[in-house]
Amino acid sequence: MKVCIYGAGAIGGNIAVNMVAAKVAEVSVVARGAHLAAIQAGGLTLRTGGRDINVKFAAATDDASTLPRQDLVIVGLKAQSTPAAAGAIAGLLAADGCALFLANGIQWWWRHGMKAGVAGPQAHLPLLDPEGALWKLVGPERALGGSAYSGNEIPEPGVVVHSMMNDWGLGDPSAAPGAGSSRLQRVVDLFQAAGLKARAVPDVRRELWLKLVRVGSQSAVGALTRLNNQQMGASPEIAALRGRYIAEMLAVAAAQGCDLHADIDIGKATGAAPPHRPSMLQDVLARRPIEVEAQVGQLQAFAREAGVATPVIDAILPLLRGLDRSLTFS
Repeated sequence: MKVCIYGAGAIGGNIAVNMVAAKVAEVSVVARGAHLAAIQAGGLTLRTGGRDINVKFAAATDDASTLPRQDLVIVGLKAQSTPAAAGAIAGLLAADGCALFLANGIQWWWRHGMKAGVAGPQAHLPLLDPEGALWKLVGPERALGGSAYSGNEIPEPGVVVHSMMNDWGLGDPSAAPGAGSSRLQRVVDLFQAAGLKARAVPDVRRELWLKLVRVGSQSAVGALTRLNNQQMGASPEIAALRGRYIAEMLAVAAAQGCDLHADIDIGKATGAAPPHRPSMLQDVLARRPIEVEAQVGQLQAFAREAGVATPVIDAILPLLRGLDRSLTFS
């Protein structure tokens, strides 16, 4: 099986190393800059569980057009970077290939196959796919989605440090809730063979809502305060703010047909936590653009459609958009 990791950063790099080390696929990676140069020179190293695993790939490049067609493209890009890569991702897919998108938050394919009246006024989401490039070139029917509960960072080029968790909830948005699909099962089997604790979820949108509600306030508030999860959990004021944020996310999810109130303990979600830096904070510290629209902007858009009041989200969103602009243009 030919697999391309498109965006071999923290999450993508973890997957890539495990698949090569387990010899379960022919793996190529698309990366860029100093990280790519380090991979080309000495392979990619994953530090996990007190050991270093170093692997080399079938190919490592910043030009996807040089690679053969792939059975599976695992997209490790952040949500805001994915639309610009739509043509390259589409060009990598074999005739029966599919692409797995692992970005945080609401996904660009979200309304594919949803019933009229639930899907809302338009299929493609302009905040996440501004020109509809992913919708038109890749096609939502070729997309898989999933949540990655896995703490990873890149401390230096060519190195990924895995610090916590190894849980991957993968689903097929083209399948009816609970139905599953053969292509999804093949990908789950591949992850499991590589030692990644993957599971096929019966409703991928519910899975993504659950992750966003659980970690979205960590990302947004952590990016603005530059505090890690442990530091946020130790502050009663920040915990209270995050609690209100989570309550609004739950209200928006319920208005979208996904009631998670029985699944989420707000006190537990905002309390004591390991000193992990959420992904949006990692991007702020590295002066990279942040996933504002997928994690926050689209929430507000859904709330507006449903008439749900979101005062905390409304206050945080322009601050994050301003922070993102400062990172992009500085």
